[in-house]
Amino acid sequence: MVKRIFDLFIGIPMLIISIPFMAIVGLIILFTMGRPVIFRQRRPGLYGRPFMLYKFRTMTDIKDESGMLLPDEKRLTRVGRWIRKLSLDEIPQLFNVIKGDMSLVGPRPLLMEYLSRYTPEQARRHEVKPGITGWAQINGRNTTTWEERFKLDLWYVEHHSLWLDIKILFKTFIQVFKREGINAPGYETMPEFLGSENKYKA
Repeated sequence: MVKRIFDLFIGIPMLIISIPFMAIVGLIILFTMGRPVIFRQRRPGLYGRPFMLYKFRTMTDIKDESGMLLPDEKRLTRVGRWIRKLSLDEIPQLFNVIKGDMSLVGPRPLLMEYLSRYTPEQARRHEVKPGITGWAQINGRNTTTWEERFKLDLWYVEHHSLWLDIKILFKTFIQVFKREGINAPGYETMPEFLGSENKYKA
């Protein structure tokens, strides 16, 4: 309950302050990439229950001859890279926080198909609500391996507290200004997680 009150106490003012920035970013996306402006996707939340996540769109929907989407690095636009570097694409997730789907701080919500690929220990990351930022994001972000990230997520699950959340939020703002850890080595974002016993897709 304390965490929920904290999320609303911080999240609602942040959303109000962010409205002008969201309007500007939305117009930039609309004029450079067209509709939709908001990217929506089902993601696993608390205990793996699905919810609809909101982000600003940063990629096109360009597909190859067989109808498959091209790799991220070929769909990520110039404007999209700029939006990601400033972490502006995450701002619409404040709506998820206010709705109660997410928390300000927690393990990042990944893809639904990853649920069956986790080890029982890795799956414990869903024992708390997913967050806009988290312990893994201030300790390497996308420069860590999946295994390292999941260990950081599990550490948060076992140690989370109000004071830790405040510390993570403070360090997140510093990291955003420094623009650190945005890309995994050799990737625009992160490689696909195929399971801890498999190699990552190139």
